[in-house]
Amino acid sequence: MTADQTYQVLLYYKFTPIDDPVTFSEEHLAFCQELGLKGRILVADEGLNGTVSGTVEQTEQYMEAMHQDPRFADMTFKIDAHDGHAFKKMHVRHRQEIVSMKMNEDEDISPLEETAEFLSPKEFYDAMQEEETVILDARNDYEYDLGHFRGAIRPDINAFRELPDWIRNNKEQLKDKKVLTYCTGGIRCEKFTGWLMEEGIQNVGQLDGGIVSYGKDPEVQGDLWDGRCYVFDERISVPINQNEHVVVGRDHFDGQPCERYVNCANPPCNKQIICSEENEHKYMRGCTHECRISQENLYVREHHLSQDEISRRLAVIEEEKQTKQEA
Repeated sequence: MTADQTYQVLLYYKFTPIDDPVTFSEEHLAFCQELGLKGRILVADEGLNGTVSGTVEQTEQYMEAMHQDPRFADMTFKIDAHDGHAFKKMHVRHRQEIVSMKMNEDEDISPLEETAEFLSPKEFYDAMQEEETVILDARNDYEYDLGHFRGAIRPDINAFRELPDWIRNNKEQLKDKKVLTYCTGGIRCEKFTGWLMEEGIQNVGQLDGGIVSYGKDPEVQGDLWDGRCYVFDERISVPINQNEHVVVGRDHFDGQPCERYVNCANPPCNKQIICSEENEHKYMRGCTHECRISQENLYVREHHLSQDEISRRLAVIEEEKQTKQEA
């Protein structure tokens, strides 16, 4: 930790029964606010899932207090040094699930009852290189596009709850294979793999602690990971591979290597796109022509663009498009 990194970001979860999660949520919010933490925590009957930021002292106090609770005594915290808060506010919310697969009640599998074998980073590293092994990314497409394990399958999904349907439609890719699955911190895999095994894919292993733990492991040092790891806070992404950095992200507009995410400036769209700062301004942060000309375009409002200036930029874009088509 450097002198300017006096804050920490904690990533953690625990599947454990919580009686009266509504009251727990209210009391936990007050506790976090008293400590001065900021972040997002989900609480459900099945457990707790959180990411918070605070000073080293605040986060250490939080971890100590959580470990004193028998329900969370063995909860693992993934810790990143940072130079400030990674969130603007503190939220603790009650949900039906701490990670949502939106399954029917008769399909829902509790990780406390069934989940796949946990593989240490070194075991996962070795298994990735074995024959008849497929690596399945359990995250969303925009997370994959920024970084992933070399050779991993990219499910075409925008949300975790879409993964079961994708699996059912693409089960042939996994049939009779050793399936290795991974996610950011491990929670999605711990819930998902039990369901996957019930679907008939029995030879399954999950990365213990997720990508974040893999990147910190002193033995594997993030090897075989390309790009960066998307995180759900103001950092947007973190490095994983300690030995080499391969950029896999591609600019939404020109396909050039890029690792900078922005949200489309049209609120009804709000799509996350990889985009250079230059192209953000050129395309007015609109992922499509329709988003660029939308009356709700936030980029236009933020930069007080006149209609003449909008028309000028659109003309430049159209001219370049025509030139490419004629080339």
